[in-house]
Amino acid sequence: MSLLVPFDGSELATQALERASTFGDLLDEEVVVLTVIPDDADYARDRGWITQGEPFNTEAIAAGMQTRADKVAPEATFRTERVSSDEPTATSTTNVVREIRRVAADIEASVVFIGSENAGSVIAPQSSVGSPVASDHRYDVYVVRAPGHEIDPEDISDINSTQDGL
Repeated sequence: MSLLVPFDGSELATQALERASTFGDLLDEEVVVLTVIPDDADYARDRGWITQGEPFNTEAIAAGMQTRADKVAPEATFRTERVSSDEPTATSTTNVVREIRRVAADIEASVVFIGSENAGSVIAPQSSVGSPVASDHRYDVYVVRAPGHEIDPEDISDINSTQDGL
């Protein structure tokens, strides 16, 4: 068994990798960092992997993601998968989700650590991999929804008011 972290270099994915690394140390489980790169330059630009006008180079993107992941969790195993848009109705995000779920099954992941603002939401945007990956019942899911900064008390619901006088 291992811990899987889909990694796109975002702040939340980085936080998820930090938490997975801590869990991996405590549980003595391998941490696998997965970057899925679709053959879609717009997808890469939207995630800040390349800039406008920069050529789409999957090897350079993979190397950059590995460097970023190694800074956070040098002991983790880094894995890159490339997916193509061979289905006319599938989006790049759909292909990324499928690949994450395939790899999770392949490595028999016990937990998938997802950095996503939307993974636990009832309504999820089409561009998020969080909800579809979290819906798979073959593994547990640890969702990092907020980067590691302090939360404003105004943003926290009054939990006592929802518990019928408890």
